[in-house]
Amino acid sequence: MRLVIFDVDGTLVNSQHEITEAMNLAMRGVGLPEMEPLQILSIVGLSLPVAVAHLLPEASEVLLDRVVTGYRDSFIASRAAGVVPPLYPGALDCLDALASLDHVLLGIATGKPMRGLNAVLEAHGLTGRFFTRQTADGHPSKPHPATLESALFDAGLEACDAVMVGDTTFDMDMARAAGMAGYGVDWGYHPSASLHQAGAVLVAPDYPTLTQALLNWAEQGSHA
Repeated sequence: MRLVIFDVDGTLVNSQHEITEAMNLAMRGVGLPEMEPLQILSIVGLSLPVAVAHLLPEASEVLLDRVVTGYRDSFIASRAAGVVPPLYPGALDCLDALASLDHVLLGIATGKPMRGLNAVLEAHGLTGRFFTRQTADGHPSKPHPATLESALFDAGLEACDAVMVGDTTFDMDMARAAGMAGYGVDWGYHPSASLHQAGAVLVAPDYPTLTQALLNWAEQGSHA
């Protein structure tokens, strides 16, 4: 068996507008100035409290908690209003191609909470697609390898039988810490050069390229 583990935000779904809007609403809510989108997107992938602490390194714990709460409230309101981030072009085709192989399992490792992940999967009809779903609930933030280790445990596999697909250096660092190959994507929130520097085996420019690379790996057991 082989296990392909996907990140969500910036890898499967394009949530940048939702993330930047929610964070700036939270900032305004506590009287802080808005941040540039690139600054906010640089921390996507970290669990929310860790991400906010990175953005506001000198803030008090009380202020950090208020920003975290404001961000969560904004996301809950967006979901209630029916706002759903779109899948990247080719993402569904990639999942379909991998799912067609009997010896391949699909998984998720994300900094999102399970509630947020389930909302995205349900909106796109993907609830039953993933054998294992690892979230920020009950795990340390990326790049700690706990989510990947739990995914491997669920599947009964070793790290050499799995690959992590993500758009940030946090994903690549996490994969390396777990002893797993990391495949980067060029359409997410960290630049491709940073992904290479973080140890990405490859950085795919589009989903067709990623899909073919994953199919080759699944069939040949090669990370080349």
